[in-house]
Amino acid sequence: MKLSHIGFAAATLCLGSATFAADTIKIGALLPLTGGSAPLGLAVRDGQRLAVAHINARGGVMGRNLELVELNDESKPENASKNMEALLAKGVVACSCGVNTGVVLAYQPVMQKAKLPNIVPASAGTKLTKAFQNAPEGNYTFRVQASDTLQAQMMVDYAVKKGHKKIALLHDTTPYGTGGHDDMVKQLITHDIKAVSVGSFKVGDADMSAQLAKAKEAGATVLLVYGIGTEQGHIAAASAKLGLNLALIGSWANATDSFINVAASHAEGAISPQTFVEGATSAAGREFEAAYRSEYKRARMTNPTAVAGGHDSILLLAAAIRQANSTDGAKIKAALEKLSSTVPGAIATYNKPFSEDDHEGINLSSAVMAIWKKGAIVRAPL
Repeated sequence: MKLSHIGFAAATLCLGSATFAADTIKIGALLPLTGGSAPLGLAVRDGQRLAVAHINARGGVMGRNLELVELNDESKPENASKNMEALLAKGVVACSCGVNTGVVLAYQPVMQKAKLPNIVPASAGTKLTKAFQNAPEGNYTFRVQASDTLQAQMMVDYAVKKGHKKIALLHDTTPYGTGGHDDMVKQLITHDIKAVSVGSFKVGDADMSAQLAKAKEAGATVLLVYGIGTEQGHIAAASAKLGLNLALIGSWANATDSFINVAASHAEGAISPQTFVEGATSAAGREFEAAYRSEYKRARMTNPTAVAGGHDSILLLAAAIRQANSTDGAKIKAALEKLSSTVPGAIATYNKPFSEDDHEGINLSSAVMAIWKKGAIVRAPL
């Protein structure tokens, strides 16, 4: 079965069908499939399903098919522990879970106690891979996405490189937004710059005129925004309608459909750090794009960074299970920290992406700045 024709198999694999053999290797996928973060959760799932089908079409792992066990976290931290316990009860041996930082933080203790490895495909919160870094049982959280620290560095550095000296910061009040704000402030210090204006907003806010007016009054020439796509979209639209003429550099949610659906034509020129944009330069990336187009029949990839993160997290878990020759969580974790095989993924070709001390699989070499141009997200000019 060619990769470009594996989409149907991927969808079938994920439906919990009774046709599954009893000895499948179960990978947990706890993601927001409804609610405000659903576009990202569904995009991660798109990538996961492609990777699972790709692997199974080539014989699986240890002679066994992979099976995604999907569960909707609804972006609700209050249900996180219960949901993770439900995944464990279904026999998952590892996970590709996480879109909302607050949700991941809420179920991390359950995963740690169970020694359940998780490669986070989308959540960017810096603290996720650090929370259990010194735990006696070892750290079971890995990531294949640009952390907030990395994104903040890229956003600030890009603004400074483009000549902006009067920078305004905006962020939402979630753990994701506040963490990103803190990281941006730290990065500004390295350039001996202090933000001329700082504002915040709640998830669900649509009127950002007061925060924008404050930034303009302070003389800002660029907005650095940390929030999810919908609110970033409101900021872009409001800035344009108020005639503020402020450049916009947002966190990676800036490249999502949630953003452009609100910003519409005002999305043009908005910039953000990404780990994947269409037009891949690698053979593995082009193959991934071809499989996506074949399966989902869309004019462009929906939320590409999330799709790629979901895809690559599964490839890395499969490589670790294969190397460990075991579905034991501790052995999978140890294999992830010392992967001996090179894994060609959508985002990067992974060569020892993790170590015992560093569970971040993405660095500056595998991230890019992207820009909205004529309704598509493409590489931004350097």
